[in-house]
Amino acid sequence: MPLNFRLKLVALACLFLFLSAGAARAVEPLVIGIEVKGLKRIEEGVVRRRISQKVGQPLSPGAITSDIKSIYQTGYFEDVRVEAQPFEGGLKLIYVVKEKPVLDKVDFYGNRKVKTEDIKKEVTLSAGSVADTVLINDNAAKIRAYYETEGFGLTRVVPVLRRISASRAVLTYVITEGPKVKISKIVFIGNRAIKSGRILDAMKSRPRRFYSFLFKSGYYKKDELLADKERIKDLYFDNGYIQATVSGPRTAMSRDRKWAVVTYGIDEGNQFRVTKISFSGNKIFSAAHLGKLLSTKAGRPVSRKLVRQDVVTLTNAYSERGYALAVIDPELVPDIPEKTVAVTYHISEGDRFRVGRIEVAGNSKTRDWVIRREMLLNEGDIFNSRLLRKSYQRINNLNFFSSVRMDPEPVPAKKQVNLLVDVKERNTNFLSVGGGYSSVDKIIGMVDVTMANLGGRGQYLKLDGELGGLSSYYELSFKEPWLFGRQLALTTSLYKVHQDYLDYTREATGGSIGLSKPISENTWISASYTLENAQITDILSGASPIVQDQAGTRLTSSITPGIVRDTRDNNLEPHTGSRNSLYVTFAGIGGDNKFLKVIADSGWFLPVTERTTVSLHGVLGYGTGLFGQELPLYERYYVGGIYTVRGLAFGEGGPLDINGQPIGGKNEMYANLDYIFPLISAIRLDGDLFFDTGSAYDSLLPKLLRYTSGVGINWISPLGPIRLDWGYNLNKQPGEQTSRFEFAFGTFF
Repeated sequence: MPLNFRLKLVALACLFLFLSAGAARAVEPLVIGIEVKGLKRIEEGVVRRRISQKVGQPLSPGAITSDIKSIYQTGYFEDVRVEAQPFEGGLKLIYVVKEKPVLDKVDFYGNRKVKTEDIKKEVTLSAGSVADTVLINDNAAKIRAYYETEGFGLTRVVPVLRRISASRAVLTYVITEGPKVKISKIVFIGNRAIKSGRILDAMKSRPRRFYSFLFKSGYYKKDELLADKERIKDLYFDNGYIQATVSGPRTAMSRDRKWAVVTYGIDEGNQFRVTKISFSGNKIFSAAHLGKLLSTKAGRPVSRKLVRQDVVTLTNAYSERGYALAVIDPELVPDIPEKTVAVTYHISEGDRFRVGRIEVAGNSKTRDWVIRREMLLNEGDIFNSRLLRKSYQRINNLNFFSSVRMDPEPVPAKKQVNLLVDVKERNTNFLSVGGGYSSVDKIIGMVDVTMANLGGRGQYLKLDGELGGLSSYYELSFKEPWLFGRQLALTTSLYKVHQDYLDYTREATGGSIGLSKPISENTWISASYTLENAQITDILSGASPIVQDQAGTRLTSSITPGIVRDTRDNNLEPHTGSRNSLYVTFAGIGGDNKFLKVIADSGWFLPVTERTTVSLHGVLGYGTGLFGQELPLYERYYVGGIYTVRGLAFGEGGPLDINGQPIGGKNEMYANLDYIFPLISAIRLDGDLFFDTGSAYDSLLPKLLRYTSGVGINWISPLGPIRLDWGYNLNKQPGEQTSRFEFAFGTFF
């Protein structure tokens, strides 16, 4: 490391004269005193702590040299020297330092494509910092790296330090922005066993395409391309090619330096297969039991990814039995001539742990017991990592908190695991007053008052109102999730509806009450009772018979038992798991209407990557009148719209009357396929590509299935979920629109 220091020639000559004159008295002179000069801002102790030469000890030239290096390495000084003077029969050493200047300002010049505010976030120097050369150059490298992440791979950054006085300076980073280099092609040379498309799928870098703006991809980023080199190696190792090597990336720029062709060279080597799998150290579980848990199988290509998954699986198996500190160490022993690998999982089981203290922190409004009652582990229980993960999901799904952290703290001496549940509360009281446009109701106004976590007790109270040109809807609802301190949820609601259709007008007033309780970890059963008084009026003279038959006022008294199994990891933004439900509605316990309805609903969420999800959703509905009655007009199934088949208007996916108006079907069937990907993760804004199909019908099977596809946006806003969907009608019928734009606003109720 180069040093900027010197011993004054005068002081050096004086020192040697003194040594020569005193040679008869002593071999080395004593250091009688040490002084530090030149300090202005830095504390003297900073220098003295670096001095190893001691007062009262003989002079050590080696110690002085080491001291100068050590003082210089603090980064505060640009010059360090030592002077020696005869003093009281010995020597007085004077450490003279010159402090580096302090930065008055840090400026940026030349940046046009990247905002100064964004660059400042990457720089650790600011006004008041010491002008240290190493830090100045390190920050220049950080600026270059940031430009590269933004796609400007050829940007130059030169730091210029200008002194304005002996102790002050101004630092300017002069930036020469290169073009935003796009990747036109990624080439692989030497790959035979694994196709180029599959290799590209394993990488984050992508050639630029017309849709790349959605994912901010297709730009040349050197660090990402180097990381992709390791991802290619991992892909080969995960397919048994443990000797594969990857060279590159080599980059060829276009003449205008706006496009790049990236090339990787691949030497695949031979494929290795697993010859045998064994375990050591296992006492709690037999080798046969552990073998059934593994994804790695004898006879298949060895995969580092599967071995890592196996380590997690085996660790979870032990931690679910209370062995919180179990350690799984895999060992892979290749046999090069035979092209095989023997895999051994070395297991250190450790002790069995119980749950110690459970502490709740961060909740200022929510009562402790509201959080604790969602915990599936109690103090003194055998520790179980699966129940811990499930407890986290339950607390997070309350949607009372912007963040939930659950930290297990093992205490080996007591064989306990203490749990800290640390939450950050969010505002759960919402008032939303707004408006919008609906293709059915034209201009509509909306008022939504939601008080979730009422009084910090976990209860919900909601008042919802919607007023449009053709319809109005008002509802007051309440939910107590733990009735009488038991996991028994009570829901009640009162509502009033007014709807003007082309052929008739419907008004309804009603209320419901329901109970639900879990029968297992993920399964709930429920039962609700609904009483509704509906009136059909203003029927046009040319309306269809099915509409005319519904004229007048009718009372519906119905009961609806149901069962739901829900394994989703998150209620609002599911990434894995499923939700399956079955509801049966029987009307005929008093009242005028007699009918039966059955609805089966199934939704599955499959992770594609860590941040993207495929959603599969399907619904089957059956309805029929009882005791010689017809299924009421307002109980029939209407397919079309944002909640069924997007791209169709309400009811267009089912039967129409003689006037071309939807009258719904006795049965329904529809399915939705969605690919969900993040747009702006920081605000929980996602994109959605979808394909829908379905129909409502009166026959045994649908005569015509409708198909649509489109794009949408899902936003978990501070006021609740918001959906915007544009659907394209793939088999448009006469009188229908080619496409439709729709929106929906929900709450956290």
